[in-house]
Amino acid sequence: MNERLTLHAPRRPNVVWVFGDQHRAQATSYRGDGNVFTPNIDNLAREGMRFDGAVAGAPWCTPFRGALLTGRYPHQSGVVANGCPLPPQMPTVAHAFAGAGYHTAYIGKWHLDGTNDRDHYVPPERRGGFHYWMGNDAANNQHECYAFGTDSETPVRLQGYETDAWSDLLIDHLRTHVGGADYQPFFAVLSVQPPHGPNLTPTNPVYGAPRLHPATLQLRRNVPDVPWIRDKARLALAGYYAMVENLDYNIGRIRLALTEMGVDRDTYVIFFSDHGDMMGSHGQFGKSSPWEESIRIPFLVHRTGGAYRMRTGTSNAPINHVDIAPTTLGLCGIPVPAGMVGYDYSAHCKRPDAPEYCGPPQPDREPHSAYLQQIPPKLMRHTVNRPWRAVVTRDGWKYACTLGHDWLLFNTAEDPYEQANYVYDAAFQAQKERCHRLLADWIAATGDRFSLPDITPDRGA
Repeated sequence: MNERLTLHAPRRPNVVWVFGDQHRAQATSYRGDGNVFTPNIDNLAREGMRFDGAVAGAPWCTPFRGALLTGRYPHQSGVVANGCPLPPQMPTVAHAFAGAGYHTAYIGKWHLDGTNDRDHYVPPERRGGFHYWMGNDAANNQHECYAFGTDSETPVRLQGYETDAWSDLLIDHLRTHVGGADYQPFFAVLSVQPPHGPNLTPTNPVYGAPRLHPATLQLRRNVPDVPWIRDKARLALAGYYAMVENLDYNIGRIRLALTEMGVDRDTYVIFFSDHGDMMGSHGQFGKSSPWEESIRIPFLVHRTGGAYRMRTGTSNAPINHVDIAPTTLGLCGIPVPAGMVGYDYSAHCKRPDAPEYCGPPQPDREPHSAYLQQIPPKLMRHTVNRPWRAVVTRDGWKYACTLGHDWLLFNTAEDPYEQANYVYDAAFQAQKERCHRLLADWIAATGDRFSLPDITPDRGA
């Protein structure tokens, strides 16, 4: 143990966010996917708090990231689609941490400056207020990735596979910071592009040959028995799972590095994703849909030392993108800024002996549902090309509407593959009306604009 760290431990815990792009919750071994092996992610789930009700309220890269950093819904921040930059004057979670005396760092894919261009330069004033920033706006090529920022404002090609290289940068930066004379508690973010396509597998010899062959994969039971859909899904999933396992490997590296630095017991590691990927389910590919494979994300909170100062187990709280920043601040005992509209679920993770303990969870006062949005249509093949709004409840109901039309009603608690759509079944009219009221309440409460249908039954039919 480093003697200096023992004598000068931070007053508040550190935090590391690690998140991939397009990593659906179902693609983890702890959630039962037999195709993939994620032992390091599984350890986070086993030894920490897993939020199995977590969702991506805007299942599209840039809108989710805007909500993640600001704690505001996409229509509140203006970051409603890819191509909509984060307003540079808008406060972020980095500002809140900095105001509490934290060092802040962001490493990896940013995708908040209005482009999909690998060569686009993000100036310092548009980097969300982070003290240290090394990344790019977007670069969908895991074998040819460039970084610029605090260490070099001229783009430098990363060496090796993208997730490995970004993880190296994070570890090196934290080693430098923790070993420095001005060590402060830190809030650090690692954002990697995989397993977002293209599904290019890692080539580092550490991993050997890819384990998975497309022909051996077990598809989800809601992938239609249509040859082109199943062939496309199998080919994509072989690379997708390899990228997930590579991310898992790097999570293990990061945890080991924190231990070697002597700060593992002082650090929350929070793992999540910005949204999922349909991968052929319901005949869809990509994101931007309200089905489970698109909106359901992993969300794990872990602090080394088993149950050291935190509760462990599983929560069904419907944590949404706007809730992640408030929850993270709450873990550190930092007041949530007034501009953040999300809920602080940190009480689900804290034990009474934690210095930041603020009382037990209060489910009766928590949101009983989460609000989902696709504001402009995402005009791509094999996706839903219409705006929609949806609500998902703590007890597993999901209701979705397109403009002026009711569309989907599922009970995911008993139908996780969403094969029974009850939206036009009179036997479920009462449940539909309940969810419709919830959706209308979310639209009003958040100041959104969306035309819901009239769902009054036609008694004369």
